Amino acid sequence: MTETASRPTLEAVAARAGVSRATASRVVNGGDGVRKPLVERVRQAVEELGYVPNQAARSLVTRRHDAVAVVIAEPETRVFADPFFALQLRGISKELTAHDSQLVLLLTEGRDDHPRVGRYLAGGHVDGALVFSLHLDDPLPGLVQRAGVPTVFGGRPGWSDGTRDAAYVDSDNRGGAREAVRHLVALGRTRIAHITGPLDQTSAADRLDGFRDVRPAADPRLIAESDFTPAGGERAMRELLDRHPDLDAVFAANDLTASGALRVLRQRGRRVPEDVAVVGFDDMLPVAEQTDPPLTTVRQDIEEMGRLMARLLLGGLDPSGASAPPGTPGLPGTPGPAGAPSGLVLPTTLVRRASA
Repeated sequence: MTETASRPTLEAVAARAGVSRATASRVVNGGDGVRKPLVERVRQAVEELGYVPNQAARSLVTRRHDAVAVVIAEPETRVFADPFFALQLRGISKELTAHDSQLVLLLTEGRDDHPRVGRYLAGGHVDGALVFSLHLDDPLPGLVQRAGVPTVFGGRPGWSDGTRDAAYVDSDNRGGAREAVRHLVALGRTRIAHITGPLDQTSAADRLDGFRDVRPAADPRLIAESDFTPAGGERAMRELLDRHPDLDAVFAANDLTASGALRVLRQRGRRVPEDVAVVGFDDMLPVAEQTDPPLTTVRQDIEEMGRLMARLLLGGLDPSGASAPPGTPGLPGTPGPAGAPSGLVLPTTLVRRASA
């Protein structure tokens, strides 16, 4: 006898519980209308026999797949090299696991991949989608919207295709940047440079705005655009030193960029923090605690952002909203109070170490 043939069937569960197959099916697949004593008998039979429900049959009854797509609009090489994504995925995975839901990871190597993602989401394979690391001209939000699946975005939406009111989770990027630059000003630094992230992403644009809030008259030569990578930080730091060799502080838009900037400062013989103070953003411990010197940075709770994204989505899928944090806005299909904001913005905190 094969392993498959030896698996207990729904008929065996019904026989053990002394009920009809239809009654056993309703209990196993989450249907209503079964008296409590019968429910207990069926559940006991399931446990005794080790019965595992057929997911396809269960989906027909519940219209749920117990699976959520996580769409990251970045190439594979970036996703697996940047610890930010690992932290966010860990938060998402913990929340989905707690609700017995599977994570389906979808990566995009480029724009040509986006129609594939849209087709998959529209194909009825998942209950919803979590989407992050989007760019302002990205067609992906529109494709996701047309797929008709409940969606929560990571990061403040900034697109012009009607998804600006979408549910999202973000950090206070602008406020965190202001705190970082104010800290450098309080240290007596007067020639403060900023290495941005990619400015077609709202997080990088918000951090640049925070820098400008504190330094509205900053010399434009003290701002260099980068890409959230160590190599980008190195390029931007060289550019800034060539333009403004007397700079005495740098606010980098993330920790990876700051790590690249620190390497160039060391190569150029600049002491940190004596000659140049450096502040990053993220507080990713594998990076911030291992730079030389350890990095002063703005902490955002990346794992918690992922967890809340998943919790918001699951709360929207639950008609009772039991999985959603109190006071959170509605998701597609579950409108929130009139005038309610469509997202959650988490606070940030400055973490002081030796670099500033």
